[in-house]
Amino acid sequence: MTTRHAVLAASAVFAAFAAIGAEEVSVDFSKGAGRAIRPLHGVNNSPVRLNGNLREFTDARIPFTRTHDTAGAYGGHCYVDIPNLFPNFDADENDPDSYRFEFTDELLKTFTNSHVKTFYRLGTTIENKWKIRIYNIEPPKDFAKWARVAEHVIMHFNEGWANGHHFGIEYWEIWNEPENPPMWHGTKEQFFEFYKVVSSHLKKRFPALKIGGYASCGFYALNREEDKKSDFAKSFLTWFNEFLPFVKKNGLPLDFFSWHLYFTDPREIAIHSEYVRRRLDEEGFKDTENIFNEWNVFDEGKAHWGWDGLKMFHGASGTAAAFAVMQKETSIDKAMYYDALPTRAYCGLYEYPSLRTTHTYCSFKAFGELYGLSNEVESVSSSPKLFVLAASDGEKGAFFVSNMTTNSVPVKFDVKGAPKGDVRAYVIDRERMLDAYAFDPAETVIPNRGVLFVEYNMPPLKVVRNCGNKPKNVAGLQQ
Repeated sequence: MTTRHAVLAASAVFAAFAAIGAEEVSVDFSKGAGRAIRPLHGVNNSPVRLNGNLREFTDARIPFTRTHDTAGAYGGHCYVDIPNLFPNFDADENDPDSYRFEFTDELLKTFTNSHVKTFYRLGTTIENKWKIRIYNIEPPKDFAKWARVAEHVIMHFNEGWANGHHFGIEYWEIWNEPENPPMWHGTKEQFFEFYKVVSSHLKKRFPALKIGGYASCGFYALNREEDKKSDFAKSFLTWFNEFLPFVKKNGLPLDFFSWHLYFTDPREIAIHSEYVRRRLDEEGFKDTENIFNEWNVFDEGKAHWGWDGLKMFHGASGTAAAFAVMQKETSIDKAMYYDALPTRAYCGLYEYPSLRTTHTYCSFKAFGELYGLSNEVESVSSSPKLFVLAASDGEKGAFFVSNMTTNSVPVKFDVKGAPKGDVRAYVIDRERMLDAYAFDPAETVIPNRGVLFVEYNMPPLKVVRNCGNKPKNVAGLQQ
């Protein structure tokens, strides 16, 4: 392209921008929003590294890893799930030899080594092929014994029982999606009784721990027209609205209630979150935490960018927007993305098999930088499709803007009270993954489905890229 043609092309682009008109984003570092940045960038699972280190988790300040569907189908046969840890239900639950803790021990050591807290799901992995054969999703034949087994699992990981550990795991979640046949092949009444027996036993034995559940499938029938007509989707609401009075009537522990949502529009999170909070408060559970521990963002029907889009700039912009909505528009206490196991279709954080971190991981990194600054500050966008979030610790500051449109958008910035020091900007877009980017407050173009990240008085940003172990040049290519 000649210089003349380049100038003409640039003129045409800026003319188009002028026709569109620049959007406006304001950030005021001198005005606190009255909220701490919450631990909303937790995940489900991780690469399976045994007694290793997840340096990319540490770098992004990932706060929690939830252990559900850990290591693949059927819990990898040896991780986390009660049937994997206690394979013979007729065995003596008081005998250490009845348990198989070894692989889960090594996995949880990796979380500890990486400064990531474990959010432990007590139950079993989803059995998507349950119509062929059911293995572990029938209601346990003895609820009280199952509770005692769970007690010994907690004793092992927190109290050193059976050559165990002192991991200090605080959150213990009873089951996952019992409304869903691949997860609980029993009735609603059976599950409620199961929760009653297990939660009561565990809270009596471990009063300082957080005991809750039940990882609801979610509340799609609240606002989605197709789900309002679905008896299955409507049943999720029935479960929830019958569960809370049951817990209240029986005086059961419910330190947290957990639920799920997969969405296209991140603002749908606010609808569901506030429904959960309102119902908890109405039933008297005002101190019960609102935990959103399975979520991901898809294009409509996954038709346009498919599963790979979860890892690409589409997924990155949706993820950043979701963080902004959760922080600014909801009362969610903690959240966990599904999923960070590289072999899983829902995994947006890693390429496979290289284990190279992705565009979407970079959105976790950007939010992690805000999380490290602790305090949210005032930020406003003129467009409902530009999601902005900002934070400061008084000496340093940062903000990001996610552009959820399919057009590049020129943005004028009004930044007040910015910390003194170097200003650096980075972008996530089709080609770039938090690469350095020119930032001009007078007008900066945010690429389509892009994320702009700007920081003040902070060290240059570094992003962990390739997290895999390179094959060794030996027989068998050990990895």
